[in-house]
Amino acid sequence: MKVLVTGADGMLGSRVCKALSRKHEVIPTDIHLPLDICDWNADLLSSHLILDICDSDAVFECLRKQQPDIIIHCAAMTDVDACTRNPDDAFRINAIGTSNLACAGAEIGASLAYISTDYVFDGTGSRPYTEFDSPNPINEYGASKLAGENAVKELLKKFYIIRTSWLFAPTHKNFPLSILRAAQAGNELKIVSDQFGSPTYADDMAGFTASLVDTGCFGTYHFTNAGNCSWYEFARKILDLAGMSHVNITPIESAQWPTPTVRPKYSVLRHYRLELTGRDVSRTWEEAAAEFIKEWTTVKQ
Repeated sequence: MKVLVTGADGMLGSRVCKALSRKHEVIPTDIHLPLDICDWNADLLSSHLILDICDSDAVFECLRKQQPDIIIHCAAMTDVDACTRNPDDAFRINAIGTSNLACAGAEIGASLAYISTDYVFDGTGSRPYTEFDSPNPINEYGASKLAGENAVKELLKKFYIIRTSWLFAPTHKNFPLSILRAAQAGNELKIVSDQFGSPTYADDMAGFTASLVDTGCFGTYHFTNAGNCSWYEFARKILDLAGMSHVNITPIESAQWPTPTVRPKYSVLRHYRLELTGRDVSRTWEEAAAEFIKEWTTVKQ
């Protein structure tokens, strides 16, 4: 199968490329060349294409030329506060960019896998959200990602929508890395303790995505590592696993954290569709965090 991946230099996209390359022909695309070529298979690097998903002409030209069987759409504006400050950019990238890919994909008969987020939900519930619950985003990031979901549903018959949350890896910008760097620098750590979600190791998400697109079972899915925690609990676990149990963290409420964005208080995702089909085999977020620390130690050296 010929697979075109957007956001191929990102934390998730780079890992999706690696997972898919074991079995499929992969066409990595991004708005720029890879920042760290050491993370790339040489064949993938040589086939890397520059693609601005917000440029409809470029998207149509690229897909007509490459003729992929499926597009895995990892590119997105994911900085939640930046989306709040610049909603036009958020909707241009997350909604219009996705629409461009869906339109071009429909023209050539390609399917599309769209990576979405727990932030399409408002977080006011008391149980994990399933794929059958109605989205109700409370910030620009969630609203723009939901607009992308809707574009995919409206424009394509064959699609996967995969919602995930709290992605982390030993490279790129993410919460655990920020915690480790702040602790090493001796900075004071104040972490929100009243927002709950499910951390997701990017390698696990990439492996799931690669396996899902082989099934042909289209639809909306939730995937995270098993279990849930607060941001404070996540930070505490990361520091303990890294041998930094001596580092103090002060738990604070959301209202005490300086941010322009209202975030969901409880955005835990239930893998209901996978449960119903007997395919929910995700490991716990604590197990994934332990592997993250091992990988981080290697990268750090």
